[in-house]
Amino acid sequence: MKSFWRESKTGTSRKEQCHKIPYPTLQGTDYIFTNLLQTKQKLVDYFRNCSDIVFRDFEIFNGKKALAVFIDGLVDTKHFEEAVIKPLMLGNTSEIRADSVSSTGWIEQFVIATQTKRVRIIQEFINHVLKGDVGILIDGETEAIITSIKGWQHRSIEEPASETVVRGPREGFVENLRTNTALLRRKIRSPNFKLESLTLGKVTQTKVVIAYIEGIVTPYVVDEVRKRLQRIVIDGILESGYIEELIEDHPYSPFPQVLHTERPDVVVAHLLEGRVGILVNGTPFVLIVPMTFWAAMQVSEDHYDRFMIATALRWLRILFMVMALLFPSLYVAITTFHQEMLPTNLLLSVAAAREASPFPAFVEALIMEVTFEALREAGVRLPRQVGQAVSIVGALVIGQAAVQAGIVSAPMVIVVSITGIASFTIAHFNLAIAIRMLRFPMIFLAGTLGLYGVVIGTLAIMIHLVQLRSLGIPYFDPLAPLSIGGLKDTLVRVPRWMMQLRPRLTGYIIRDAWSAV
Repeated sequence: MKSFWRESKTGTSRKEQCHKIPYPTLQGTDYIFTNLLQTKQKLVDYFRNCSDIVFRDFEIFNGKKALAVFIDGLVDTKHFEEAVIKPLMLGNTSEIRADSVSSTGWIEQFVIATQTKRVRIIQEFINHVLKGDVGILIDGETEAIITSIKGWQHRSIEEPASETVVRGPREGFVENLRTNTALLRRKIRSPNFKLESLTLGKVTQTKVVIAYIEGIVTPYVVDEVRKRLQRIVIDGILESGYIEELIEDHPYSPFPQVLHTERPDVVVAHLLEGRVGILVNGTPFVLIVPMTFWAAMQVSEDHYDRFMIATALRWLRILFMVMALLFPSLYVAITTFHQEMLPTNLLLSVAAAREASPFPAFVEALIMEVTFEALREAGVRLPRQVGQAVSIVGALVIGQAAVQAGIVSAPMVIVVSITGIASFTIAHFNLAIAIRMLRFPMIFLAGTLGLYGVVIGTLAIMIHLVQLRSLGIPYFDPLAPLSIGGLKDTLVRVPRWMMQLRPRLTGYIIRDAWSAV
């Protein structure tokens, strides 16, 4: 196998050339110089070709030179002028407290900011600047002042487009991490609600927060989440999907093992059951672990509507999920191998409709399913106004034209249409896409082995599901392993006053349904 790094004309490889690029290096023990010009030169060398880095020279009221370093676009410049520059330039030396022995000590008195911090190491100073803070250096001082005046633009709080509800809160997460944690804190006003922060990504330095309720979640779950996150070594985390793929137990399974949502009420509901939330800066999708199959089949409205309505809707979703998986394969198996299972009138109608079709039912199903998936993908990727017209009109026009041309039969169009509608009833997209993927091998088994192949495929999927784990928790809990008490919020949703126990594998069990933590 040839090496990826090809030799250049000079005899050196591209890999060696990349390593010879003169990047500035800083040691973790490099301290801020007393000479301001020397420190500034070090920072200018480090931030070369970074046009968004601002070096603001000014003179404070006692005559000393100072330097403010920040990133344009991440700092509220108007607030920066009012809270930092003006107080330091127009201050009065008589206002300095006697206990402030250094310049950095009394400068903190004049800076009008909620958060200030002193640092002595250049690398720590740079890290704070890259996070959106303002660094202030004073000539003759070996300490710098870090003040937080973040002011970048972010999206306002609005209802998530992917999780609309008829009844329930209309607020959703945004791309700002602190806004998201505030949304959760507004709903959980308890000191036991913990938000642990860590940084992932060697290049992006993405902030990640682990959210859980101490006293409800089992320590094993929190420790396992913390260990898996700390083991991640990657250049960048741009979305929570990176973390989802790196911490799941079974990466080769089509079924999701990490739940994601844009709704704060959904996250809080799972935290109250003893699960852990993972918030990532820069994305509105929050991860919830451990995940079970039944959690993916539920929506937030199940707990806002009356229990009879919620139970009926859950059974409807389960029924249509089975149809989304098995309906095309059952049609292919019956029309190809088991025609005697159809009533006579229906059999005659199907045979008459299929008389002009040149393809067997197996090929028809593949053609229509692939076409339907292509139309669905086109509708998602195109602009919203155009995408809806393409997905709806395209399906109608192509389906009608295919039937009139004799390429596929009318019953097959009906089967594929019902299957597509059934897949839309699945609450979470990542589970729906798994069902859509498994539909194709089920059609293949039905076209080769008939109902016997459908049964084999169904048993294989069930065996796979009961073997799955999410952070070590069984995927089919509480149905497998069976827990009678846990079934109160899975296949059915019992009245609220009957829910007295938390899930046995994720949360500490209590017998007071109304007690607050």
